[in-house]
Amino acid sequence: MQPRHPASSHATHPRATLARMDFRELDSTRCSVARTAALVGDAWTVLVLRDLFNGIRRFDDLAAHLHIARNVLTRRLTALTEAGLVDRVPYREPGRRERHEYRLTPAGRDLRPVVLAMLEYGDRHLAGADGPPMRVEHDGCGEPVYVEVRCAAGHLVDPATRLRTVPLAPALHAG
Repeated sequence: MQPRHPASSHATHPRATLARMDFRELDSTRCSVARTAALVGDAWTVLVLRDLFNGIRRFDDLAAHLHIARNVLTRRLTALTEAGLVDRVPYREPGRRERHEYRLTPAGRDLRPVVLAMLEYGDRHLAGADGPPMRVEHDGCGEPVYVEVRCAAGHLVDPATRLRTVPLAPALHAG
């Protein structure tokens, strides 16, 4: 199995050059989790992404489905557009003024596993006695979709699997 991201490749970053260290020694200000959370970490942004993944693309449709104030939706869509996660694409219905719909970019689509992982977590831990209200299925075969985490060698990494964090550059060390 090929690594999804070149940065995870052992060929790119041989183990021999990576010293084991305490996670607390890494510079957390350059953390990718922190950067991603700053970009999409509020509830409205995640819900906008969820709806975009499910084909709701027009402003009025998003506002109605989410029951979100228009000014809040405008801010979230503007932020997603400025971050390169969403493209604002004009359209015009016959006899109407030009309007815009919002389409996920490749970078935006890369967040699908994150949103699906949140769905799985909610289904497992927050759905209550009635269970989840829906499930996501693969359109091609009809089977349920789930998120798996694997290492670059293809090994399944479940929530109990021990992981370690290694620095990739000397500049990542804290002060």
